[in-house]
Amino acid sequence: QLQLVESGGGLVQPGGSLRLSCAASGFTLDSYAMGWFRQAPGKEREGVSNISSDGGSTNYADSVKGRFTISRDNARNTVYLQMNSLKPEDTAVYYCAASRWANIADVTTILPYDYWGQGTQVTVSS
Repeated sequence: QLQLVESGGGLVQPGGSLRLSCAASGFTLDSYAMGWFRQAPGKEREGVSNISSDGGSTNYADSVKGRFTISRDNARNTVYLQMNSLKPEDTAVYYCAASRWANIADVTTILPYDYWGQGTQVTVSS
């Protein structure tokens, strides 16, 4: 069974940090581009970041540039999202997704993604 499982979410104060993980089972991620998306209550799902299958190319939404870093460890079949300097507006459910494309230039689109995780809640509040 192909599955993506996110972890690492939680409650953090503004200015704090979290690292999200996305682990794959049932398939290997090394040929997949990976993306992180988020969805806040009452809002549409938005792209946060993506990374090419070989890790050589990354893209970020303007709202997280300089604060978030996406990375991958293909040996561990896992993708990460390091989130620093968190703001209340970063509060959302965060999802990872896998695409059979090797590289996706547009961080906003959900169309190329074939598999999705169930999401992990991130709450930034004092």
